[in-house]
Amino acid sequence: MQVEAQPSRIQLAFRALRHQSFRLFVYGQLISLIGTWMQNVAQAWLVYRLTGSSLLLGSIGFAQQVPLFVLAPWAGIVADRYSRHKIVIATQVSSMVLAAILAVLTLTGTVQLWHIFVLGALLGVVNAFDVPARQSFLVEMVGRDDLMNAIALNSSMFNGARVIGPAIAGVLVATIGEGWCFLVNAVSYVAVLIGLFRMDVHSPHRPSIESPIDHLVEGFSFVARTAPIRALILLLSIAALVAMPYAVLLPIFADRILHGGPRGYGILLTATGIGALLGALTLAFRSGLKGLGRWIALCSGTFGIALAIFAFSRSFVLSAALLVPIGFTMMLQMSASNTLIQAMVPDRLRGRVMGVYSMMFLGMAPFGALLSGWAAERLGPQLAVAIGGAACILAAAVFGTRLPRLRVEARQLILAQQLAAGTPADVQAIAGGSSGSASDDTVVRN
Repeated sequence: MQVEAQPSRIQLAFRALRHQSFRLFVYGQLISLIGTWMQNVAQAWLVYRLTGSSLLLGSIGFAQQVPLFVLAPWAGIVADRYSRHKIVIATQVSSMVLAAILAVLTLTGTVQLWHIFVLGALLGVVNAFDVPARQSFLVEMVGRDDLMNAIALNSSMFNGARVIGPAIAGVLVATIGEGWCFLVNAVSYVAVLIGLFRMDVHSPHRPSIESPIDHLVEGFSFVARTAPIRALILLLSIAALVAMPYAVLLPIFADRILHGGPRGYGILLTATGIGALLGALTLAFRSGLKGLGRWIALCSGTFGIALAIFAFSRSFVLSAALLVPIGFTMMLQMSASNTLIQAMVPDRLRGRVMGVYSMMFLGMAPFGALLSGWAAERLGPQLAVAIGGAACILAAAVFGTRLPRLRVEARQLILAQQLAAGTPADVQAIAGGSSGSASDDTVVRN
C-alpha cells in the first residue's frame, strides 16, 4: 500500500497560493502595495514639510480614515449584495486616479494643504468600500479550507510591501521629492488591475428583498450578541484609538527626537514592516485555530510594553529595534483576530461583519490620529505614545481574564460554521477540541 506524501511546512505555509485567482491577486497587490506605502510615507512627510505641525499630521490622518467609520457598515451591505470582484476592481481604479491627481499637483508645485485633505478624504471613501469587499472576497478566491492561510498571506504581502515601500520612499523623498512617489503609486495599480481582470472567480450578485436598514441592523445585532467577536473587535478598537496612532507621530520622532530626517523616517517604518511581516508569516505557518485567543492577549500586552519603552527612547538604533516587536505583535494580533472572526461568522453575514470590524478597528484610527496629534501638542509626543502603550496593557489584561469563557462560545460558533460548510473532518476536530489534542491544531484550517 502506497503512503501518500505529507506536505512540508513550507508547502502548508503557502497552500493558499495553489488557487490561481489568489496567486494573481497576491502578485498584483504586492506591486501595488509597494506604491501605496511609498505614497503614505511621502504624504506624511509632505504635510510635515509644509506645516511642521503634529496636530495637522493627525488631522490629515483623520480626514483620510474617518470615512471608514461612517461608511464601512454600509459598504458591508454592498459587499453582501453585489459582486465583490467588481467592487474591488472599482476601488482600485478610483485609488489610481486619486494618486495620479496628487502626483500632478505635487510635481507641478501647485499642491496645497487643502488638496491633501480633500484627496485624502476621497481615498478614505474608496477604502471604506474596498476593505469589507476585499476581506469577504478572500473566501471566494480560496474557499473556507484555505481562508486562514489566505488571510495570513494577505497580511504578509501587505507587510512585505511595508518593508520595501518606505525604504524606497525615504530615498526618493530625500533626493527628488514626494511627487515621484505619488506617480509611482498611480502606475503600480496597473499590476493589480491586470490580475483582477484575469481572474476566473465565482463572485455573484446577491439580490435581497430586505431593506438596507434591516441588513445593517442584522449585522450590528450579530456582532453585539456574539461575545467572542464583540470582545475581539473591542480589543482592536482600543488599540486603534490610543496606541496604533503612534505611526502618525513617527515623522516627529524621526526628526525632532531621533534626528534621522526623511531617511530615518523610512528606516523606522521599514523596521515596523519587518516585524509585521514576521508576525504575518508566523500565522501562515499555523494550520489551526487552537491557541489563537491566547496569542491575541499576549500580543496586545507585549505591543503595549514595547510601545511604552519606544516612547522614551532617544537612541535611533534602539527605537528602530523596538519597532520590530511592535510591528510583530500588532500584526499578529490583527491577523489572528481577523482569522477568528471570519471563522465564526456565517457566509451570508460576512460582508456586514467585516464592515463592523472595519468601522470599529480601521474606523477608530482617524479619531486616534486626531487624539494623538492633540495629545502630542499638549503633553509632548513621547508621553502621548506612552499613554497609548499603557492602555493596551490594561486592555490585554481584561481580555485575558475573560478568555476562558469566550473560548467555549467561540468553539461552538466555529463548529456551527463547519457543519454548515459540510466538512466532517474539521467538525470532528473542533468537537474534540476541549481536550486540547494535537488533531485540533492540525486539522482545523478555517
